[in-house]
Amino acid sequence: MSTVPGPTSAVPASDPANASVGEIIGRVSEDLSTLIRQEMALAKAEAAESAKKAGKGAGLFGGAGVAGYFVLLFLSLALWWGLGALIGDGGAEPALGWSGLIVAVLWGIVAAVLALQGKKNVKQVEGLPQTTDTVKKIPTALKGQER
Repeated sequence: MSTVPGPTSAVPASDPANASVGEIIGRVSEDLSTLIRQEMALAKAEAAESAKKAGKGAGLFGGAGVAGYFVLLFLSLALWWGLGALIGDGGAEPALGWSGLIVAVLWGIVAAVLALQGKKNVKQVEGLPQTTDTVKKIPTALKGQER
């Protein structure tokens, strides 16, 4: 995650009791502007990290979908050959049906592994927790209260 730069103040640090209203408003405006820029930078960094994790999980779910398609395809082929052997003469190349079933089971294992990995990666997506926490503190900071 990228780091957010600290505040930089162009207004000289003078005693607030002796500052004019214009200087105080200028400082508040600058500090608020800095705060908003920092929050935006933090939100961008957190959103990029969350999107990266979500993308990886979505890709794994896509792979699981393709593998699931092959399960259906090869189970259908196995059923086709199995029924053909039962209905037909029974001795016409029965190994083809069993080989289709073995391939379907292998694709089922691949689909299960990809789906579990995708689920694990999607659960790791946190959203924007740090940004949410610091944005909640803005109203109290504007009122001059600190938590």
